[in-house]
Order: sequence, then C-alpha cells, then structure tokens
Amino acid sequence: MGSETMLAIGLMSGTSLDGIDAALIETDGEGVVKPIAFRSEPYSDAARKQLQEATALALTYDKPRLSPEIGAATEMLTRRHLILIHQLLASAGRDAKEVDVIGFHGQTIAHRPDRGWTWQIGDGAMMASALGVPVVHDMRGADVKAGGQGAPLLPVYHRALLSGADLPVAVLNLGGVGNITFVGRDGTLVAFDTGPANGLVNDWMAAETGKDFDEGGAFAASGAIDTTVLAAMLDDPWFDSPPPKSLDRADFTIQPARGLGAADGAATLTAFTAATVALALDHLPDRPTKLIVAGGGRHNATMMAMLADACEISVEPIETVGQNGDATEAEGFAYMAVRSLKGLPISFPGTTGVPEPLTGGRLSRP
Repeated sequence: MGSETMLAIGLMSGTSLDGIDAALIETDGEGVVKPIAFRSEPYSDAARKQLQEATALALTYDKPRLSPEIGAATEMLTRRHLILIHQLLASAGRDAKEVDVIGFHGQTIAHRPDRGWTWQIGDGAMMASALGVPVVHDMRGADVKAGGQGAPLLPVYHRALLSGADLPVAVLNLGGVGNITFVGRDGTLVAFDTGPANGLVNDWMAAETGKDFDEGGAFAASGAIDTTVLAAMLDDPWFDSPPPKSLDRADFTIQPARGLGAADGAATLTAFTAATVALALDHLPDRPTKLIVAGGGRHNATMMAMLADACEISVEPIETVGQNGDATEAEGFAYMAVRSLKGLPISFPGTTGVPEPLTGGRLSRP
C-alpha cells in the first residue's frame, strides 16, 4: 500500500472523564498528516457516573470479565461515540462511505500491565456495523500481551508532528495521567508516563468545590503549596524507576492532601504534577531544548508556569508548532489505525518496553 493516504477518524475518551474527542485526518500513517475536522462532546453527569462506577468495579477484578454494569457502560459509550462521529462528518461535509478506517480507543477502565492485561471498553464490532466502516480497536492489548506496558501509544504520532522541529525535543501530554515523548536528534523515541496530570487536581476540585476541574488554574493560583505534603507525595519509588513505565489513573490519590485548605490542596497537587515532570526529564537520554505541551493541562496557566519553574526549560503549548492540542490524542488514534491496517508498528521498545517494534489493534469489519 506504500505511501497511499487514507481518510481516518480517531476517537479518544481519556481517564480524566471529561468527554469524547473525535478527529478526522488524512494520513499515510507515516510522514503525511493533514487534520480536517475535530469535535468534542462533554459527558453528561449521568454518563460520567456510569463510567466511574464501571471503573471502580473493574479495579476489583483480577482479569477482565463482563458484568451487566460494564456491558451497559460499554453500549452507552459506543452509542455516544457514534453520535459524535455523525456530528463530525456533518461538520466536515463528508460521508461515512468516504472514511477508510476508524481508530476507536474506547474508555480505559483498568490498566494492569503488571498482571498482563489492560481493559478499554467500547464495542468495535457494533461501531463497524452501524457505520459500514472498518474499525481498529483494542489498541493496547497486543503490546501488553507481548510484555509491554501498553502505554504511551502517542509517541509515534508525536514524532510525525515534529518532523521539522529543532531536536532533541519533548512532547508532554497532560491528560488524566501525564506522559512524555522524547524525540532525539536521530529520531530515537523514548516515552513513558510521568505521573498524574489533571487527574488528581480534577478529583480534588470535585471533592472540595463540586467543580469538575480548576478552570485556567485560577483556584490553585489563589492557594499556597504545602511543601511537606509535596515532598511526601514525591517520595515514591515509582518516580525513581527507569522507563518504560505506565500508570493507572487510580495509582495515585488525593489522600495525602486531605486536611489542607481547598485552594492550598489545589496548589499543592498542581505543583506535584509539575514536579513529577521535572523528575521525568532526568530519565531522558538528553536534555530537550523545549517542552511542547498537549492535552487539557496546557489550558491551566498555573500548571504551565509551575512546569517552566520546575523543569527550567521553555514550556510551550503545542499550538506554537501549528497543532490543535485538544485534537492531538484523537488524531493520534486515527494515525495509528492507518498504521495498524498497513501492518506498521505502533509501539516500540523505547516507548512501552515491548521486546521489538509491534503493530497493534483488532480490526472489526462491517
């Protein structure tokens, strides 16, 4: 198939549970990437609660198995994705028949690479038959089965976006969990999870203020960092362990900040995210010239300022290299779906610790 381009849709719903992102791109799965359209739809409170309950249940299992609650959450999630795809295509003036493939990440309800499994819900077969388009799903499963961490998967897409950049450079994705991609001068990829990104701050805001997140970081900016709590949270052997490594959204909690005032807790947890990224830089083969930030966390001005302080390098939103940082993850899954169809690798020894470059994803045809 070579360098033939395809029209692909990518779908992402992250562990921060804010909603679903859908992107339409044209790509050859290699150096050509042309974004066409992007749409996002927040979850309703009821949908978010249903996914939180499915996640809580999944974390009690020793391996994935279907339960009525998780089955219902899977169907709800898939239907919501279908509605968003129709809206995306309508806004782009395209028909589903023109789409070559869909990359459907699904919702991670448990990530247990140490036990040899990772679980993303979402019914790829149902989506393929509803739209008449091939769907690549279960993007992380093959990697974990082969001994990889199953995350992060975005590095191969980050590298494609940075083809003209001044290397070495690092891309930091701040979702529920943070992950960093280092692209070396020779194109070397090193990537791993850095720690919680927006996840803990969102949990804290919900518990202390009833809001879903700290808009612009304004609440954290009104508080003071508690250095004792911060030091205690950073004193975790996970940060010292060399990559590859990945986290479940539930691996860190807001518990250590309990007892702090609401604004001080937000400030401390935001500082914690920044400090974990600074620690992550020590695991890279070379000091990046700058940190390019994608994901929701780049809208948090307090977090961006704390990152620049902690890392002592230039920190810029991904928009400075001409990208839409809200769309990066969804676009990445469209890109990986095309790679999967072409049998190209989506995970690598330097990104997930898999023994050799590996393609991934299961294909459901209509």
